[in-house]
Amino acid sequence: MENLIFTANIVIPVFIIVALGYILRRRKLINDNFVNLSSKIVFSVSLPVLIFIEISKIDLDVILDFKLILFIYAGTLVSFFLIWALSAPFIKKGRDESAFLQGSFRGNFAIVGLALIANLYGPENLGKASLVLAFTIPLYNILAVVALTVPVRKEKNLNMKSTLWEIVKNPLVLGVLFALPFSYFKIHVNEMILTTANYIAALALPLALLGIGGFLNFDDIKEGLKLTSISAVIKLVLIPLFATFAAYEFGFKSDDIGIVFILFACPTAIASFIMAEAMGVNSKLAGNILLVTTMVSVITIALGLFILKQNGLI
Repeated sequence: MENLIFTANIVIPVFIIVALGYILRRRKLINDNFVNLSSKIVFSVSLPVLIFIEISKIDLDVILDFKLILFIYAGTLVSFFLIWALSAPFIKKGRDESAFLQGSFRGNFAIVGLALIANLYGPENLGKASLVLAFTIPLYNILAVVALTVPVRKEKNLNMKSTLWEIVKNPLVLGVLFALPFSYFKIHVNEMILTTANYIAALALPLALLGIGGFLNFDDIKEGLKLTSISAVIKLVLIPLFATFAAYEFGFKSDDIGIVFILFACPTAIASFIMAEAMGVNSKLAGNILLVTTMVSVITIALGLFILKQNGLI
């Protein structure tokens, strides 16, 4: 019972805020404009500031774990190419395959993941998770571009130079790059600036979670339900199951196992829908995968954390 309450305290608050965003949208207290603008504020300002604060105050010699980073890279790449290889013979339309592939591998670690880890280990322990996020952002973006171009035979439109530039100027990546000298050289941030930054950073997770709820739309849920369901099972059950088991077998402990599980168990990222729409693939399927994984992840993440806690792994 104690472990059940422990799990509920981690997962439920995060998804209550998501549900609140959905309710506020249905009651017309927020609209598309609010969701779009709040997402931009989170992505461009508050989340980079949160990442800067968390990384600037950590000891890189203690926190920077290349074994964990390499494991996450390997897990992401293996997942991506396995999903692609197994789905390609069965999904005939390139537009569907692209949306399916991206929705099955790309998780919302930046928002849902950090919120869950803050609840699990405390806000003061977000440093390692922020570094993991910093390393996964470029990989996710590169694989997303591949997923959205190759299956629909748009390779000729793939400009690697502009893609790399987009990654480098990503606000979350910039937040990391600005923070690293402060962490490495132990530079003290002025107290007044730090207090202001903390206020801005405090907006990040709740505002982002409200935006996710406001973004959800059940109108087209029946379209492509089979592919949506398969993608959700892959994203929420198979990948986190095998990744967490592999992490245990490789000797990772406690907080590392928690980070691995949450990273791979997160619902599909909102960016997957936005990129699908922008690049002309099946955005309705992408939106449905986002919707279903967000809803079902309440159960799968809670169950996974409960099992890990019961077995003393987190």
